[in-house]
Amino acid sequence: MGNGFKCSFPNQTLGWASRRVDSLAVLLPCFDRMPTPEELKSRLDVLMGRVREACARSGRDPASVRVLPVTKTHPAEFAALAHALGFPAVAENRVQEAAQKRPLCPPGLRWELIGHLQSNKAKAALQTFDVIQSVDSVELAARLGRLAAEAGLTREVLIQVNSGRDPAKFGCELEEAPAVLEAALAWPALKVRGLMAVAPLSDDMAVADRAFSELRLCRDRLAQGFGVSLPELSMGMSGDLESAVVAGSTCLRVGSALFGARPSA
Repeated sequence: MGNGFKCSFPNQTLGWASRRVDSLAVLLPCFDRMPTPEELKSRLDVLMGRVREACARSGRDPASVRVLPVTKTHPAEFAALAHALGFPAVAENRVQEAAQKRPLCPPGLRWELIGHLQSNKAKAALQTFDVIQSVDSVELAARLGRLAAEAGLTREVLIQVNSGRDPAKFGCELEEAPAVLEAALAWPALKVRGLMAVAPLSDDMAVADRAFSELRLCRDRLAQGFGVSLPELSMGMSGDLESAVVAGSTCLRVGSALFGARPSA
């Protein structure tokens, strides 16, 4: 990939992390189960090194890839810590969990939903999140668009596609993606930024490679067919981020590689 995958959200730079970790020592004693400044610095160095190396291999600018910290099942202090580290946004899987945490965190922090969204929680999701990455059906797109319009809200959304054709994963099928995109584009209250996918769980990295490549190709077809810009490709997590970067990811959803093993949900 070249440098055409420019993220529409604030980009991470690869130098802020090391500069700011040491200043967090005064905060850490009041946090439960928080990593030490040394642990954070080490993890950040490794994580950003992996991103840089993957970008170098694929001829990409590291500034075109953002890291989105995943704070699900962690206490609210982890989201506040991410903000203190310089991250402009965090990701959560569940509406209720994020709704409880958000009031406890800095008001400037953006919240993104990356978990499956049930239709009956659409209204709460719109009130809690700035970005909803998991729009996976025509019905959900229409409900979100209508409720957002009624509430006078505008929300950024991504279409979640099951590009790995994994029955254990959420997301519309590749063949359904045009209809879901069309449904979302019909509502001015929804700003469609791109696509999201979760690769199938497999020890064979070729499985993730295929899923990510399929998502990129799907995005390209949709952008051309609908004549719209879809700059965001949210794909890749702690274990498969290199494959995602090579395939063109602009958003890496990272939890354990940054914060360590998370507690049980």
